[in-house]
Amino acid sequence: MTTQVKRILLVEDSPNDVELILTSFSEGGLTNEVVVVRDGEEALDYLYKRGVFELGKDEPPVVILLDLKLPKIDGLEVLAHLKSDPMLRQIPVVVLTSSCEEPDLLRCYELSTNAYVVKPINFQEFRQVVQQLGLFWTVINQPPPIPVL
Repeated sequence: MTTQVKRILLVEDSPNDVELILTSFSEGGLTNEVVVVRDGEEALDYLYKRGVFELGKDEPPVVILLDLKLPKIDGLEVLAHLKSDPMLRQIPVVVLTSSCEEPDLLRCYELSTNAYVVKPINFQEFRQVVQQLGLFWTVINQPPPIPVL
């Protein structure tokens, strides 16, 4: 078994949510590298090593935390793209969104999301959910071998 870097890709456009997620990881003892991108276009650029990410790391993230309501390319389009690409489809994608709309939920599962989590409004619940997500996807879950990109 090869050692896989436990990098997390966070696709989130809200600076407040980014700060809260990073703080929650830190307070929960997760020391994983978290790469933050602010829109769907940046997420795809990161994964395909384009533009400013051209010299990016070879190891793919162990999980992608994906917001749905993103500028440029929305989260549903990013998810559809990831799950249709043979090189990227095995990377677990957790939709982490404020949308509790049933059409979004159904569409995400049709596109093969690995999990759909609605961001709690309560600060303490939000922190707890984020810490549990981080722990599960970086420590507990056994990911499939993902080829170097």
